[in-house]
Amino acid sequence: VVNYWAEKGISGFTVFKFRLRRLDGQPTLTTNQVYFINGRAPQSIAEIRGLVCEDITKGEEDVPIPATNLIDDPPVAPKGFKYKKSISLSKNVKLPPAVTGCKCKGLCVDPTSCECALRNGSDFPYVSRNGGRLIEAKDVVFECGPNCGCGPGCVNRTSQRGPRYRLEVFRTAKKGWAVRSWDFIPSGAPVCEYTGLIRRTEDVENTLENNYIFEIDCLQTMKGIGGRERRSQNETSAAVKLLDNYANDASESAPEFCIDAGSIGNIARFINHSCEPNLFVQCVLSSHHDLRLARVMLFAADNIPPLQELTYDYGYALDSVLSPDGKVKKMTCYCGAADCRKRLF
Repeated sequence: VVNYWAEKGISGFTVFKFRLRRLDGQPTLTTNQVYFINGRAPQSIAEIRGLVCEDITKGEEDVPIPATNLIDDPPVAPKGFKYKKSISLSKNVKLPPAVTGCKCKGLCVDPTSCECALRNGSDFPYVSRNGGRLIEAKDVVFECGPNCGCGPGCVNRTSQRGPRYRLEVFRTAKKGWAVRSWDFIPSGAPVCEYTGLIRRTEDVENTLENNYIFEIDCLQTMKGIGGRERRSQNETSAAVKLLDNYANDASESAPEFCIDAGSIGNIARFINHSCEPNLFVQCVLSSHHDLRLARVMLFAADNIPPLQELTYDYGYALDSVLSPDGKVKKMTCYCGAADCRKRLF
């Protein structure tokens, strides 16, 4: 132990932290909870090795996102898509009207009177530490929306502020493009939203070789359909009560809508799958309360050190993807996790 200090933890308790130094001759650590990061993140564009694009967002995001390629010869930049940080709608998709918001002024501070907090179980889902962090994964997070009285600085708008970490898209040998952060990302912090073109799932079923389809399966996850893991057993929560609206809905067994990031999307389209991911998917409702069209957010599942690849579990069931001729399609998984399932689908 070379140093120690006390910090106020995410739940309000005092947490003691220790900085450790390895002794000469100590055996290698076998736990995967400790990460050794070689090198350091670049401090400027001039320091980036293999730079092929200074900002793939072309100014769309507040923080530029460079792309690097040390794999291809000659090196190429990401192409074939248009960067857009917000959701787009196909012609046959329409978002529901905005719901009534809370009456808070400036910032939401009292969970016993804020209508949005009441929907979250009479508490705010976020703490304001580090710019806002989600306390725990939920069925769905109800955020303040366009008809709320609070402003953009409200903690209950945490996921609406866009990427705030310095992210980089980089080329890999086997997995195509990938994403890492130059900054430390604390557990529970929002990383990005999955954006693209919202389409009806039935319209994309025959789209060949489109690996950027994200099904909005909030409704199916809450019901535990198709092997999905339910997050809440609280039958009185506002989210569970919303299920009554879909009691006999045709979309109950399969998602009715999906996000197609094949030709239009943001940084999320480059984030790879892992069988042991460091991000998790969280459905968020802010402007409306239709579970079938919930916003899809990616949050840090653990503290993520700089330069570690960002990943989430794509959630494919094995043998669930079929080719146009009806045969089962198989794709090898190269995530490298200790308990890798060996196949993506």
